[in-house]
Amino acid sequence: MSGEHAQRPRDTVAALSGTPTIVSLSDVHGHLDRARSALLTLSDHDAFDPIVEEREDGGLDWAGNDYVLVFNGDMIDRGPDSAGCLSLVRRLREAAPEGRVRYHIGNHETFLLYPTPDRDRWYCDRVDDAERRNFYEEIRAGDVSVAYEGYDHTFVHAGAPDGVDAASVNDDLTAAAGSLVGVVGTGEDRSEHQRLFEAYGHVLMYGDDPEYDGRGPGAGVVWLDFEHLPGGSPPQVVGHTRHDAVTRTGNVVCGDVILNNVGAPGGEAVVVETPDSLRALVRQEDGSVALREV
Repeated sequence: MSGEHAQRPRDTVAALSGTPTIVSLSDVHGHLDRARSALLTLSDHDAFDPIVEEREDGGLDWAGNDYVLVFNGDMIDRGPDSAGCLSLVRRLREAAPEGRVRYHIGNHETFLLYPTPDRDRWYCDRVDDAERRNFYEEIRAGDVSVAYEGYDHTFVHAGAPDGVDAASVNDDLTAAAGSLVGVVGTGEDRSEHQRLFEAYGHVLMYGDDPEYDGRGPGAGVVWLDFEHLPGGSPPQVVGHTRHDAVTRTGNVVCGDVILNNVGAPGGEAVVVETPDSLRALVRQEDGSVALREV
């Protein structure tokens, strides 16, 4: 674990009492129905207590069991209901005990931070200054961060070959948000963003090799592609790089499966870490749930 700040609930499971099970879901990308399906895999498998309860209207509430839920980046963009996905995160976080629902920025959340009035491709391009300011305040409050240290693995959207110090990168994001919140909607907005993105490039910046579309070597921990994480890297659970199923290379596990399975039934998955195991719960085509070693 990290040294000076190792016991903050924002940064590490070691700050919590007991040994809660960590559940990670990444790259929902606005597909709220798929997020529901993935989270309900715990309800639909007899080895686990529910992490959420489904209401009659299809909404989800925190079930009150001993979990930490990590939304491991890219909740927004591409799909039809980014606002609904953000609302889900915020509702569960409000209902859960402190530190039990973590929301990590992915590369698409960095777009949410950045003003893009000249583009209208994704949800992040259409948010107003008030929503952007609210997102900065969530970061400053410790509700949105970059990484979380589990029992053996660090949970982060894209990762780094040398590993990620959760407390350090979370502090960096908080510092950046503190500088940005005061310039939202002003003439300094874009220039301050560019300055801070460069200052905290190890977190926020994309790689400069056009062959890799920002994901190549040198990219920050919310941008680096899975293929550039050697198997000998420190243990990490990441998203960001699309797969059909939860995939391991050496010490690094990728749980980005939602988009590759949108066109067919099943395939949604969560990665589940306990002190002595790392497994995946995967929705099957018939609606049942399989528990798989990772």
